[in-house]
Amino acid sequence: MTSVNPVGSVVPRTFHLYQNFPNPFNPSTVISYRFSSAAGGHVSLIVYDVLGREVARLINARQNPGTNDVTFDASNLPRGVYFYRLQAGGYASTKKLVVVK
Repeated sequence: MTSVNPVGSVVPRTFHLYQNFPNPFNPSTVISYRFSSAAGGHVSLIVYDVLGREVARLINARQNPGTNDVTFDASNLPRGVYFYRLQAGGYASTKKLVVVK
């Protein structure tokens, strides 16, 4: 369903969740994020529907600090608005994505 690809070997100084691209999308999109060693090594990236129900757990594992891309395939989801939330250590960020069919 997903793939995680490291983007470069430079360790960032900050935590950041980027807007997915493309957005809106059908059937897949790329979500990029970066985090430093200060954010800790455990990362979770979860997609929720508008009612707050988890619809996909893209990442729930330890990762080395850096910048990563995750490909999210939403071909099994109905069209609509969803939210994705990245948590790493004490940092968290949420963004909106739109699935069109």
